[in-house]
Amino acid sequence: MSDVRFSSGSDWPHVLPGEDLIEAGIRDLHDRRESIEALLVAIGAPRLRRLGIELPEQLPDNPEHPLYDLLSKDESDSAHSRYNALIRRLVSYERAAECLKGITLRDKLEELVSGRC
Repeated sequence: MSDVRFSSGSDWPHVLPGEDLIEAGIRDLHDRRESIEALLVAIGAPRLRRLGIELPEQLPDNPEHPLYDLLSKDESDSAHSRYNALIRRLVSYERAAECLKGITLRDKLEELVSGRC
């Protein structure tokens, strides 16, 4: 599934923050299910792909809007804060995975300046 996967999916604890959400989202995307987790992974797809995580070619368009809509269906009053919390967990996962892969801020800046991203 990816080379940045640290739990076996069984009895092993998740190592990275938000790893449970990311793994569930990847499974849902491969199964073509539109879930909160799948939409979250679709939001982070460019950065996750740069980390070596394999994602389907076809992803939801503008996943931010469907994610917010799904969160609003459950509890509309807390949708905004829940959306922000999910984005924070995604970013925490991405940053932790980059650290484990040895990707530095300098590497990311060089990639940005060279236009490779």
